[in-house]
Amino acid sequence: MSDGAGQEKTGNLRLGVLDYGAGNLRSVLNAFTAIGREARLVVKPQDFQTTDLLVFPGQGAFGDSVRILKERALWEPLRAWLKEDRPYVGICLGYQLLFESSEECPGVDGLGVAAGRVRKFQAEDGLKIPHMGWNQVKWSERHAEWWQGLPNPAHLYFVHSYYPEIENPEESLCQTDYGVTFAAGIAREKLMAVQFHPEKSQELGLKLLSNAVEILAARL
Repeated sequence: MSDGAGQEKTGNLRLGVLDYGAGNLRSVLNAFTAIGREARLVVKPQDFQTTDLLVFPGQGAFGDSVRILKERALWEPLRAWLKEDRPYVGICLGYQLLFESSEECPGVDGLGVAAGRVRKFQAEDGLKIPHMGWNQVKWSERHAEWWQGLPNPAHLYFVHSYYPEIENPEESLCQTDYGVTFAAGIAREKLMAVQFHPEKSQELGLKLLSNAVEILAARL
């Protein structure tokens, strides 16, 4: 692909931010504005049809989120989007829901597009739960294109009480230590999902989002 074609695709990219009635959506929209991208909310099933790159940010309980997505008829379009391997960025809950299940809500199935389960941090040795604040992220060289221009390691902002225990280490984008070493993100050809909040991680977070938009636009 020529540089001109790549720039055209990126410029015309239709960014959609999934709105399931919770989460810090305004800060995510503002983050895209800060990197020169306009994003709109995806609030109904038809909105998926006019979206090129889907961003799923989220805060809240695993089970409640699944229920709300189903009530709003967003669950099946979301599953179809991922099954079709369309461009996707997941943040926090938008990362955890990719997995099969969570200890937060036993008996509730996740999207199941990533092998593994979501575990609860154990309050041992003075470990505070939730894991909140800045922590070190060590990037995988296997997926270096996603974090190009960022330091390795980098410090990014977390807020969570549960973490994914992934089954495919080759998908690990980065790792973080908090009582246990866990995959703080995964990456595939058309998917990047992270446990930390890029929109709250200042310049480094914005750089990661900018990288993601350019990479995924080129892979449409």
